[in-house]
Amino acid sequence: MRILLTSDTHLPKRAKVLPGELLDAIAAADVVVHAGDWVDEPALDLFEARARRLVGVYGNNDGPGLRARLPEVASADLGGLRFAVVHETGPAQGRERRCAERFPGIDVLVFGHSHIPWDTTAPGGLRLLNPGSPTDRRRQPHCTYVTAEVTGGRLSEVVFHRLPPR
Repeated sequence: MRILLTSDTHLPKRAKVLPGELLDAIAAADVVVHAGDWVDEPALDLFEARARRLVGVYGNNDGPGLRARLPEVASADLGGLRFAVVHETGPAQGRERRCAERFPGIDVLVFGHSHIPWDTTAPGGLRLLNPGSPTDRRRQPHCTYVTAEVTGGRLSEVVFHRLPPR
């Protein structure tokens, strides 16, 4: 199972369109996970039209229309792994412990908000992934998104893709 992870697309405030590479990766994925801050409903419509399966949540910059269509926290069994998705997890310090306590029984937590790519594993085995942002790098050197494979109940081939400058 091919999974694409993204977050913080911030359309149309940070970019007018999504990068072509990301659009191609969405179409190639079996599941697309978006960890919030879409900003406008047409962005959600675009993902829904292109993704075979979409798992998404709303973020702090998402208004009433998006909040009516998306949950604050989502969960899904993907290839035998239990995924949870949330926008915010709080400060980096203590994140692994907090998230492991908040999401017991989850194998992979996908989050956003900071625009900072993140890949750690909490004591107990919870994998935490933040794909960064494909449209707003903030203080990071690159805009990013993530692809991964789930095979036999295992997450593998986790790749942070750097997008070219706009």
